[in-house]
Amino acid sequence: MNPLIALNLKAYKESIGERGLALCRIADEVAKETGASIIVAPQNVDLFRVVKAVSIPVFAQHIDWNVPGAFTGSITADAVKEAGCQGTLLNHAEKKIALEKIQLCIELARKGGIKTLLCADSVDEAKRIAPLKPDFIAVEPPELIGSGVSVSKAKPEIVSNTVEAVKSIQNIPVLCGAGVSNGEDVRKAVELGADGVLLASAFVKASNPRAVLLEMANAARQ
Repeated sequence: MNPLIALNLKAYKESIGERGLALCRIADEVAKETGASIIVAPQNVDLFRVVKAVSIPVFAQHIDWNVPGAFTGSITADAVKEAGCQGTLLNHAEKKIALEKIQLCIELARKGGIKTLLCADSVDEAKRIAPLKPDFIAVEPPELIGSGVSVSKAKPEIVSNTVEAVKSIQNIPVLCGAGVSNGEDVRKAVELGADGVLLASAFVKASNPRAVLLEMANAARQ
């Protein structure tokens, strides 16, 4: 499989409604044009219509640890699956959850038929998460998120050490995130053993998001 590019659209004003839908369509077009493996995680209110508009996998940005029922405001794995999504992000630095809740979410996602991409803020947290057998783990040092300085350049040992640690526990694809901004960052991540990258602002806030993603997609396939 080609290295994965996971695009988290967060709750930026640039990814609300039609603007978010346009970004997802760009990702879909670049995936078709280059053959790159790309997933998008739009804002939750847009999941259903994004699924209808693109052919690439769509992930939710989060699910809760509730089964369907009287849980006002909860986002269940079943609802995300019903919307047509293939998976969900979990435990992003901006949406941390306790380890026991992570385990519940993974179990509910598995039962519901969706994949889980778990974020870890360090090598140690990735090691704690790996035994729970998520489908992907993405290591993201919080201090570099949105910085424009890629972890693959600033702290390459975090990437290589996480890959080594996780693979020694479970054969789980490991992504790296935080500051990933261009094709060179993607190439460096892959050289360090990562199976892909997770990014947000470099794509969402770019003046030309298509050009940014196209560069990354071509780098991922080299």
